[in-house]
Amino acid sequence: MKRSLVLFSTAIAAFAFSHKALAQNTDADLVNVWQWYNTVDKQYVTVAEGEFQEGQMLAWKWKNKKMLFVAYRNPGPDRVAVYSWTNPVTKDQASIAEDEFTDDQMLKMGYTDKKLQFYASNKRGPNTIPVYRWRITRSSDWVNIPDEGDTEAYLKKGYHYKVFQFYGIPRSVDVMIYNQL
Repeated sequence: MKRSLVLFSTAIAAFAFSHKALAQNTDADLVNVWQWYNTVDKQYVTVAEGEFQEGQMLAWKWKNKKMLFVAYRNPGPDRVAVYSWTNPVTKDQASIAEDEFTDDQMLKMGYTDKKLQFYASNKRGPNTIPVYRWRITRSSDWVNIPDEGDTEAYLKKGYHYKVFQFYGIPRSVDVMIYNQL
């Protein structure tokens, strides 16, 4: 009887622990963030999973889809909203954290069509990676690049003005995402 009670208690504790861990760290709160490149306009775009369908992106001449990092779908402690802004004149799309520029500043720079994309951490933590916004020297094109990105390729294309934005979750499949949440 004593042994059965110990086994039963252990099983209940294990179930409760795993259930709590799953409840706190669900995939439903995570979203993949991708980068696409338009060879016609020579522009990069940052797109959260589900923002556009892949067929739409391909029809609009976006190619070279590459995963950048993982972010959050929902607001939470120490998270900042990231919005997509579009400049209809330059055809640039910029992903800007809510604390980088005011809406008025973005509008004065010619950007419109503000849309929420995702939420990102504004605090460094285990298994986080800094994400930077780079601007090309000769235009207003902005690109988001995680610290593990191939910055050499962007430097060769003329991107030089680097500014910290937020922290993402690394895109590596080997990273234990749930350890950092």
